[in-house]
Amino acid sequence: MIDLNDPVIRGYLVRLVGEEGLQMIENMPEGEVTDEQIAEATGILLNIVRRTLFILNENKLAICRRERDSSSGWLTYLWTLDMTDIGPQLLKEKKRLVKNLRTRVKFEEDNVFYGCPEGCIRMNFNEATECEFLCPYCGEDMMYADNAGFIEKIEKRLAFLDNEK
Repeated sequence: MIDLNDPVIRGYLVRLVGEEGLQMIENMPEGEVTDEQIAEATGILLNIVRRTLFILNENKLAICRRERDSSSGWLTYLWTLDMTDIGPQLLKEKKRLVKNLRTRVKFEEDNVFYGCPEGCIRMNFNEATECEFLCPYCGEDMMYADNAGFIEKIEKRLAFLDNEK
């Protein structure tokens, strides 16, 4: 079983299924269970349970098996958590994050920014010229915003992610 107290795993699951989804995962009964049984055992609304199960299934973290009742013809869906694939899912998420950070660094390096001294907004040069260098929210004169520190933070984060296993 995975460690749900691991901040990386916990953060990934919260982003994937939300706080209630994580609560469902933590309190889900063992073995194959129906969505109704999960809702009853966890105290979470049935529609949230179903949404969470489908998201987990799409991300290969839950298994669904269906049975047909021979007398009524009704289908019953039985669910089991299977977190064995969380490692590859986290790796895929890490690659997506690195790609987005690299794109952001390039954007920051290729643009000049201006910001409102009151902190209302930050925009690139072209957007600032459209507003005549006046904040569209409070009317203050926009000031040059040095983004070197921001770029440095992103690059440190990228270096950290590149050095991780």
